[in-house]
This record gives sequence, C-alpha cells and structure tokens, in this order.
Amino acid sequence: MTDRDLSRPARIRCLGEALGARGLRLAVAESCTGGLLAANLTALAGSSSWFDGGWVTYSNQAKQRELGVPASLFAEVGAVSAEVVTAMARGALERAGVDYAVAISGVAGPGGGSETKPVGTVWIGWGHRPPTEGEPHQSAVATFATRFRFPGDRETVREAAVDVALQGLCAHLGGEGWNDSAAARWSSAHWPAAGLKWSDS
Repeated sequence: MTDRDLSRPARIRCLGEALGARGLRLAVAESCTGGLLAANLTALAGSSSWFDGGWVTYSNQAKQRELGVPASLFAEVGAVSAEVVTAMARGALERAGVDYAVAISGVAGPGGGSETKPVGTVWIGWGHRPPTEGEPHQSAVATFATRFRFPGDRETVREAAVDVALQGLCAHLGGEGWNDSAAARWSSAHWPAAGLKWSDS
C-alpha cells in the first residue's frame, strides 16, 4: 500500500479496494491542484462506491465559504500552511460526512512564490474520523499536515502533490502512522516544518 514505485492507477485501485473493503468513503479539498486529484480518482470505474466527492476551493473566499476555513488564518499564516490544509480537511470530513479526507494547498508557480514559500511549496493535510458504534461520524478526528517542496514546472508540482496525497491515504489505510518520518518515505521532496498531528473533537 505504501510502495512508491506503484503507478498512480495501481495506487488508486489499492486505495479503492482498501476503502471499499471497510465500507469507508473519501472526500477531497483542493486548491493548487484544481481538481486534479478528484479527476484521477474518478478515472477509475466504480470509484463512486468509495469516493464521495470534493471541492476545488482556489480562492481564500471559497475556502471560507465552502469548507469553513476561519478567515483569520489567511492573515495569520496564509493559505499555504498547515493550519489551512488541516481546516480544509476537517471541513471536507464534516460537510461530506465521510471517513477520510485530504486537502492540498500550495504554490505551483511559475509565479507567486516568496522567500518563505518558494514555488513548489505544497502543504498536504489528511483527516480521518474513526467510526464509533451507533454514531459513525461523531468520533474524534485525527489530522496530520506536512510540507513538501516539489521541483519542476507547474504541471510537475501539481502531479507530485496528487501522488503524495494518495500515498498518505494508502499508508494510513495500510496501518502506517501519519508523521514526518512516514512523509519522508512518501517523497524525497518532504520539507519538514513542524508538521502537525493531533486528535480532537
């Protein structure tokens, strides 16, 4: 499930099999990838049995309106941050009522970079709500967010972000914990910066 050498279609098949076997569903929240992750998931016939849907929230206003990201975060830490992708993942979990969510926000280029967030910087956040007996979507949410700096042009950065988002999902479903050590195995472009992991209600 965590093999970096798997092709993307093969990884998506493994992801779908793992979710489907457990009766779990997935939603996505995308910014810089602009729906690329959802497009790849739905390219697999039958994915409707485990993929619920997603949001393309490209502007800060869309992130607030569609996913409930607090407006204060954009002024405090910016859209490309752990806090924002975590809020996006939580928003997707809550609004879709699913078991897993992944969120992506980054600077795909060629412009828009800065000294602290150069082109290629991407934060990815994952969220999981373990089912509880009787109330499947009332349990605590576990989230993890971490940063990558992908090399290459805009298309390459976006494609790399999709691949790592998938690897993080497959890893967790395969029993691997979400942490920076695991993220470094998913991609050599991992750029640790106090990746966040916590569980709360």
